[in-house]
Amino acid sequence: MRRCEMVSIGAGPAGLAAAIEAAKNQVEVVVFDENDKPGGQLFKQIHKFFGSREHRAKVRGIKIGQELLDEARQLGVEVSLNSVVLGIYANGIMNVMVQDRMEQVKAEKTLIATGASENMIPFPGWTLPGVIGAGAAQTMANIHGVKPGNKVLVVGSGNVGLVVGFQLLQAGCQVEAIIDAAPKIGGYGVHAAKIARFGVPFLMSHTVKEAHGKEKVDGATIIQVDGAWQPISGTEKRFDVDTICIAVGLNPMTQLLRMSGCSMVHEPGLGGKVPAHDLNQETSIPNIYVAGDASGIEEASTAIIEGRIAGLAIANKLGYLKDDEFHTKREEQLQSMKGLRSGAHGEMRGKAKERLNLAIKG
Repeated sequence: MRRCEMVSIGAGPAGLAAAIEAAKNQVEVVVFDENDKPGGQLFKQIHKFFGSREHRAKVRGIKIGQELLDEARQLGVEVSLNSVVLGIYANGIMNVMVQDRMEQVKAEKTLIATGASENMIPFPGWTLPGVIGAGAAQTMANIHGVKPGNKVLVVGSGNVGLVVGFQLLQAGCQVEAIIDAAPKIGGYGVHAAKIARFGVPFLMSHTVKEAHGKEKVDGATIIQVDGAWQPISGTEKRFDVDTICIAVGLNPMTQLLRMSGCSMVHEPGLGGKVPAHDLNQETSIPNIYVAGDASGIEEASTAIIEGRIAGLAIANKLGYLKDDEFHTKREEQLQSMKGLRSGAHGEMRGKAKERLNLAIKG
């Protein structure tokens, strides 16, 4: 059995940020990730972040991901790819499938930073080739240089839908419309404005009624919904498209947290059931920490800060970082977090996270 001081499950922004902070304080860190490339969603994000310089404004996500990876490796962090953590058990031992062999690992401290999966909406024809998630569209266009489709209907007007919609336009796709069952655009105005300048129509209070086609998508019918989200007969519109891109939110990947017995709290604004955790990102199960979208859906910048806090807390608990220094550094990160949680959306998420902190206190 392999023993180590800290394991980070997930090599996305939260997992790498935590590994960096811990390694800076001499903690031995191993990062497991099921993918063949580290960085999580950052390597799909060719758009520039915005906000303050502190939060990496005007820097592309792909560059941030590479910088985190480079720093982690320089600090001696071991990043094990194609490594799937199959389970964490009561005795703290985890089974990890590394390439084609099974390993048992016992860590003194474990960070679960497994990110999120995409939500999908079922409708007649939703399993046809040509119905894809926003993440798939980004993978095809931004990583592999493959055009996801020619004529695309985007479903969802949150930040993900708006950003991916713009990237589809950059890839040479014709975006026929962006639709959303909500009555108002859910994402930031700056993202919506970029798409509006291309003349793409926004159809609010609409959803997909049906995808058409036999072997692949060759059209889509949408329908207007009322205030109770019910379809209004006679409002159907048909679009001749070959791709339907679904961007209707994310769901925290909490399977390992649930298996570990962590207390879960239902917070719709954070994506559903998420783990209660304290200001140090520690869950209800001692020595198990959480950060990033697995703790509730927010921005990549927030995930990085949560990861830093978790890494600092782990270094403190292991005796590498003195209490006063830890509290000073944690407060700096918490203050930085406040800047990210400004505005209506940010404040809502911030209050939800406060409820999670209260839940851990009982």
